[in-house]
Amino acid sequence: MFSILVADDDKNTRKLMRAVLERENYTVITAENGEDALEKIQSNHVDLAILDIMMPKMDGYELTKTLRESDSNLPILMVTAKQLPDDRRKGFIVGTDDYITKPIDEQEMLLRIKALLRRAKIANERKIVIGDVVVDYDALTVTGHGETYELPPKEFMLLYKLLSYPGKIFTRIQLMDEIWGMDSDSGWETVTVHIGRLRKRFENFDEFSIESVRGLGYKAVRKV
Repeated sequence: MFSILVADDDKNTRKLMRAVLERENYTVITAENGEDALEKIQSNHVDLAILDIMMPKMDGYELTKTLRESDSNLPILMVTAKQLPDDRRKGFIVGTDDYITKPIDEQEMLLRIKALLRRAKIANERKIVIGDVVVDYDALTVTGHGETYELPPKEFMLLYKLLSYPGKIFTRIQLMDEIWGMDSDSGWETVTVHIGRLRKRFENFDEFSIESVRGLGYKAVRKV
């Protein structure tokens, strides 16, 4: 699952982009200004950032420049109401990867996102291979031990998230926000229930396990 940060000071724009991206099964993190976006990029795993140029506290140009100066290769799609060549040149100079203009065409935005992820070689990691086990993001399946298991979407995304970062500890709240969304009415107990189902389903798999970290959350352990 790919995580995209959307930074825009307009609440309606953030809401629209979240809806469009979540329909495509992206995890969405939102920020209302440049400083907020920088903090969330530093504290969360983000595969791509969509940045509005005109934001308070730190605009899109300054945020991009800050990220590049810290040696971040995060793909950045800049959103602008301006179409002047000088503005685009300024963006590319500070390190923007691509542009899209307002009003946003949803299909164009999705195509540009896919192109950026492909260029970053992230799109090639849609299958996780652990020994003879294959976790296929596009099919929502886990194949191993002579069988193919088709998982419910949330259950699959939870497993895929954990296995994508073996050894990394995720809190229940973090997993809840990333997979179910911050606006979900479900409580963090939902994560516990889904973890239990995954453990039961793959209890005979020696290739990986999902472990509880007391007082913190969960992590996946790859054993081959």
